[in-house]
Amino acid sequence: MSQRTHEKISPALCGRPLELRDGFARVVLDLTPEMAADDRGLVHGGFTFGLADYAAMLAVNEPTVVLASAETKFLGPVVAGERLEADAAVERTDGRKRWVKVIVRRDATPVMEGTFLAVVPDRHILDMKKDGAR
Repeated sequence: MSQRTHEKISPALCGRPLELRDGFARVVLDLTPEMAADDRGLVHGGFTFGLADYAAMLAVNEPTVVLASAETKFLGPVVAGERLEADAAVERTDGRKRWVKVIVRRDATPVMEGTFLAVVPDRHILDMKKDGAR
């Protein structure tokens, strides 16, 4: 299956797809020193969240997909030099809405999990904003 969304995402910041199939994506992110929040190498949670969000969007894999909301839990810290892997699976579909379960792991240990609500509008979200539509 080919990637149909978020084609311009930086693999260095949000990850690199390893597997992509209908309703599922696996994405890997190598954590770099630039992502660290302190001298001990603790990586800011926004990078872990970005990986999870990107994996969720790829699991939906529609050109106009956007994130509407997310309910997440951070389960453990991550450090520069580590590799994270996110698995995302569409669990439910209702019209344009997709609920995607994401688990981010370091080795085999979960470090974040969550449910992401993605929406697939009929046109690009920026075009909708110009029209004043929601």
